[in-house]
Amino acid sequence: MQLLKKLWKPPPVIYFLILITIITLFISNFASASVIVSGIEFIGEATLPTGLSFQKTEVGGLSGITYDDKTDLYYAISDDRGEKAPPRFYTLKIDLSQGKLTKNGVIPVAVTTLLNANNQPFTKGITDTEGIALTKKSTVFIASEGDVQQLINPFIQEFSLASGQLKTTLPIPDKFLPDPRGKKGVRNNLAFESLTITPDENSLFTASENALIQDGEAAKSGSGTPCRILQYNLLTNQPEKEFLYPTEPVTPVFNLTGRFASGLPDLLALDNQGHLLTIERSFTGLGFAIFLFQVSLDNADDIHNINSMVAVDTPLVQPVTKKLLLDLQTLDVALDNIEGLTLGAKLPDGEPSLILISDNNFNGLQTTQILAFKLKIASPLTKFWNLLQIHGTQ
Repeated sequence: MQLLKKLWKPPPVIYFLILITIITLFISNFASASVIVSGIEFIGEATLPTGLSFQKTEVGGLSGITYDDKTDLYYAISDDRGEKAPPRFYTLKIDLSQGKLTKNGVIPVAVTTLLNANNQPFTKGITDTEGIALTKKSTVFIASEGDVQQLINPFIQEFSLASGQLKTTLPIPDKFLPDPRGKKGVRNNLAFESLTITPDENSLFTASENALIQDGEAAKSGSGTPCRILQYNLLTNQPEKEFLYPTEPVTPVFNLTGRFASGLPDLLALDNQGHLLTIERSFTGLGFAIFLFQVSLDNADDIHNINSMVAVDTPLVQPVTKKLLLDLQTLDVALDNIEGLTLGAKLPDGEPSLILISDNNFNGLQTTQILAFKLKIASPLTKFWNLLQIHGTQ
């Protein structure tokens, strides 16, 4: 053995190649582990007028949006309960080819009617479809808030992208379902607004827009509300985990109308490791306050075994970690009722885009507003260097 070592010594280039391979594998694994947004830049606004007619339907109530990078098309769900046309989603073309969104850069190109278990359009008043998320199987999951006053349960169902035909229904944990006594479950019109799927399609997330009745108070001026994020395992189609998400308190500076509403209307999975973007939207009487947060589930407690947050020592429960990414009130635009977000097309410089969309409530005083942003994602080397610096200062 000693003779073999003397006869053959690896050239220095072998050590160099081994080192490069180790570093490459490390960076690759590090990159796939998490996505961190290090910056955001506003790159334009487009609007669709209220009353816009397309294929014998009124385009409006667009409460959620998702993107197909294979076709460069977007799908937006309408929350119309069947008043204007049967429940449906729209296919949109959004032009970001110049690295920005112009005022005429969004056009509808198709509409798809949702079909129930009997392969018929949903009847009026049965659904309140708010969230949408695309899969690689040419299907979309759609979330409905239901109607608490009529004891119509919320649902999360999978539909064919081409035909709108119902494919799958996910079970909803009992704690989210309303009861006749009004002692538990989601609040009316404050249920499942949000929907997102991780890139590996192993997990689906939704959230209550406000606290469940048994978890605490709904949001009001000057105080937030304890929402629940609900995580499904899409390998089993079963609910798996839940996390506490407290919204931020918002106090209107000037509110003549006395009307106020605030909550969590959408979330977006950035990676497979529990890193999300969330929107918090408040109606302040004379306008909207919209905040975009970067969220981590890393250290949050799983609360799926807790049926009521009021019944436990809440300070002992670790909520999700939140970091404010953008206060949209700082933009030079008049904000509408922003309710949906999705990662969009890659921009000409290779950076990812983020698209936000508003629900116009079919109100002539509002429009369907689409906002576009450029995201700056921290590179693996930057994250590695920051990690070394953190450890170096400890």
